[in-house]
Amino acid sequence: MTNNRDAHGTLKDPPLFATLKGIPVERVKTFKLLGVHVTNDLKWMQHVDAISSKVSPRLYFLKQLKRSGAGPMGLLFFYVTAIRPVLEYVKSATWHSSLTLA
Repeated sequence: MTNNRDAHGTLKDPPLFATLKGIPVERVKTFKLLGVHVTNDLKWMQHVDAISSKVSPRLYFLKQLKRSGAGPMGLLFFYVTAIRPVLEYVKSATWHSSLTLA
């Protein structure tokens, strides 16, 4: 058996194509599965960037709420309902029971 990976663990000569039940499967660099960005190298950076972009305006609004004098319970309510679910979604998506082997 030969080692078919380079120093970074990437396949040196990946198969030219893959099939699923005889149908060729298109090779892509990235795709979105249940809201999670998956890349062909299985790195998280693209997903982290997407989540950061989505949460950033919400954090800014939370800051504006605090500056306008909103109380701690109002700030907590906004965080729990608008920010935390976005940050925690990947946990529920990656362990979803609908993700099974074909």
